Amino acid sequence: MMLDFFSTLIQLQLRDVIDILVIAFIIYHGLLLIKGTRGWQMTLGIISLSLFYGVIRFLELRTIEWLFANFFTYFIFALIVIFQSEIRRGLAQIGRGRFFPRFFPSLAGKKGQNRFEEIVLAATTLSNKKIGGLIVIERDIGLRNYIESGIKLDAFLTYDLLLTIFNPKSPLHDGAVIIQGNRISAASCFLPLTLDPYLSKELGTRHRAAIGITEESDAVAVVISEENGNTSAVLGGEIMRGLDGPRLLKILQKTVDPGSRNVEAGPGRHKKTEPQQEAI
Repeated sequence: MMLDFFSTLIQLQLRDVIDILVIAFIIYHGLLLIKGTRGWQMTLGIISLSLFYGVIRFLELRTIEWLFANFFTYFIFALIVIFQSEIRRGLAQIGRGRFFPRFFPSLAGKKGQNRFEEIVLAATTLSNKKIGGLIVIERDIGLRNYIESGIKLDAFLTYDLLLTIFNPKSPLHDGAVIIQGNRISAASCFLPLTLDPYLSKELGTRHRAAIGITEESDAVAVVISEENGNTSAVLGGEIMRGLDGPRLLKILQKTVDPGSRNVEAGPGRHKKTEPQQEAI
């Protein structure tokens, strides 16, 4: 058997290697596409059924094997129905150049830059008007569970939409906005509060929720206080306060962009300060 394996490897040609790499690339990005969604759990279920079918064939259970064989005849149509949202999103990402970011860096980079500018512009406007807001930006770890706790929007990210959502008269202003890529996935989302007993008491519920979600995921949160208009960024449970527009933009570029993940601690980074209750 080993001799057959090595003889097959020797006979491999360049086009065979390319064929294997393309298939691996498609499978890898397909898994990334469903990561953090319900489709991931469905994929695990499909894998379990496939393993079960292999056991059935090994044990030669003819009746169950016949049922499975007839079921798999229509399985391809079931897959299209089950994964229709993921298929639509994948095709949309291909059209936007996000499915091949290394081959279309200018497309991905330009759209990422526009996304940051929309968020920073909205944050500075809310800060000037002393309107509270909480924006959570998804990175590698999916936030689907928290998206489902809010009102799903799946709308293109714009400055005007963010201001409309956080308008105090809007029914969606309470809770967090969650952003995936260049889209606002949901608004009015409930987030877990941090349980850190040493956290400054001047931080209200909105800030505690921002710290809580960044402790449980690698997301980046932007918080605007309605008490004093203070703008903060939260990453990994650490809050950086007193940010202006350029500083916030720099933080988002360094943390959310794949090219740079680290942020140097600036003078606005805080964890514990003197107690002063903040209304949010």
